[in-house]
Amino acid sequence: MYKCRRRQDAGSDRCARLRIKSRERPVFKSPNKVRRLLLTGVMLMNGNERKALRRMQVSEEVNTMALTLEEKKAVVAEVAEVAKGAYSAVAAEYRGLTVEEMTGLRVKARQDNVYLRVIKNTLARRALEDTDFACMSDRLTGPLVLAFSREDPGAAARVTKDFAKEHDKFTVTMLSVGGQLLEPSEIDRLAMLPTRDQAISMLMSVMQAPVAKFVRTLNEVPGKLVRTVAAIRDQKQQAA
Repeated sequence: MYKCRRRQDAGSDRCARLRIKSRERPVFKSPNKVRRLLLTGVMLMNGNERKALRRMQVSEEVNTMALTLEEKKAVVAEVAEVAKGAYSAVAAEYRGLTVEEMTGLRVKARQDNVYLRVIKNTLARRALEDTDFACMSDRLTGPLVLAFSREDPGAAARVTKDFAKEHDKFTVTMLSVGGQLLEPSEIDRLAMLPTRDQAISMLMSVMQAPVAKFVRTLNEVPGKLVRTVAAIRDQKQQAA
């Protein structure tokens, strides 16, 4: 980029044009130009560099959330309310996952009515106070995501277990149900708990069993009575 200036020579009327290289940096007046420049830089990255950028974006999710005191209070209140009504909880480390992978986990959790939240450990400890999951507070270390089962006791365990099978960097660190802290090895047992519909079906079958037996007993009484009367009649006929 060059600028031109006019210089009047002392001995003549001629004007000479001198080109002077400008050292000024270009200024982007439009933010769209800045965005296009950044996108161009991302497109020039290789696969590993892009994955590293996505992982940084995931880790920044915890650092950028709840920046103000009011926002922190809102997050603690929301998680505390969910925890008080949840049946079970799972904590897992998500270090190294990409934004797309975390989005897929959230979609699956939403489908199974599982509350999923990435939250700072300090805020999580406050939220879990006075709940059945307060036993998890001492082991809240590292970047963790909390999953709460709001309808089925084993829903959070099933979601996190299935996701961990496909993503090695997703590691379950602890479980909690009924106010008890469980080791990650117990996730299979927790995942095998029946769903709400299955539990209702099992309860109905248990309730119907005594009723069905009682009805069968009532139906058998007239038959037994008829057979007894017939036997007595036959005995009298033979005696006569």
